[in-house]
Amino acid sequence: MATILVTGGAGYIGSHACKALARAGHVPVIYDALITGHDWAVKFGPFERGDLHDTERLDAVFARWQPQAVMHFAALSNVGEASAQPGRYWHNNLGGSMALLDAMVRAGCGRLVFSSTCAVHGDRDGEMLDEASGIAPLNAYGASKAAVEAMIADYGRAHGIAYVSFRYFNVAGADADGEVGEAHDPETHLIPLALQAATGRRAALTLHGTDYPTPDGTCIRDYVHVEDLVDAHLRGLDHLARGGAETVFSLGTGRGFSVREVIGAVERVTGLEVPVIKGPRRAGDAVSLVCGSARATEVLGWRAERSTLERMIGSAFAWHQKGIARAT
Repeated sequence: MATILVTGGAGYIGSHACKALARAGHVPVIYDALITGHDWAVKFGPFERGDLHDTERLDAVFARWQPQAVMHFAALSNVGEASAQPGRYWHNNLGGSMALLDAMVRAGCGRLVFSSTCAVHGDRDGEMLDEASGIAPLNAYGASKAAVEAMIADYGRAHGIAYVSFRYFNVAGADADGEVGEAHDPETHLIPLALQAATGRRAALTLHGTDYPTPDGTCIRDYVHVEDLVDAHLRGLDHLARGGAETVFSLGTGRGFSVREVIGAVERVTGLEVPVIKGPRRAGDAVSLVCGSARATEVLGWRAERSTLERMIGSAFAWHQKGIARAT
């Protein structure tokens, strides 16, 4: 059993990670400022409210809990906002990560599992992305995450921090037990937006661009079930505990779905119509982003076993039907 500091542990992915850590016998200590996270998602370990830029608070949490490792999820991730407000993303994602790394050095905490993004690659239409794909982000979100990856590598060389970074695209679905799920304010992710439109909680779903060079004119993304994603993070933690080498892992299914294909799947799973309206493209959106996971399979034994559209949408629909997300 280990104590793991989970930054952003009150958020969508972070809360699922905390549940998986607790189930595996670890003690997840949630560190979250509750800017985008939720207090109702803090269920699986002790909660320490704080901002990563608050170095005094961060040092106190490290001193109190003495974590053996950190899982770093805390970040802003809205692509449209990142294009309009790049300074906010550099300050939060890069500046916050630097403060965290400095706190780890001061505390002697030497293991880090970092939640990165395949947005570091930019637009790679028609290419199956992997860890060797070029770095060419289209917006401050991807650029800040790429910079954090480079910074972590530098800190690793200078201070002996062992790390793994995970790059992935859209995360979807919800906890099979219905304890935690996806709820953002405002909501920006496709599947919950489509579910809101299907159930009448939103007038319609806006298609952000219908003139992309794809078969149906809408952009294409790879989707991974949140439970598969956190399984990879736990495997990464075990990899470091065994003395595994520092590396980056891409996590994907190798299969992309267009926005219209996802809408069709939502209608099939729910039996409800998704009303749509056409809107302009969003700045910073790539045409197609799909990645493989050969390295993660070989090194970690990871596979995206739950990541079918039907399973992701079905679990998300069950979560939203419980009314928990609506109350937030």
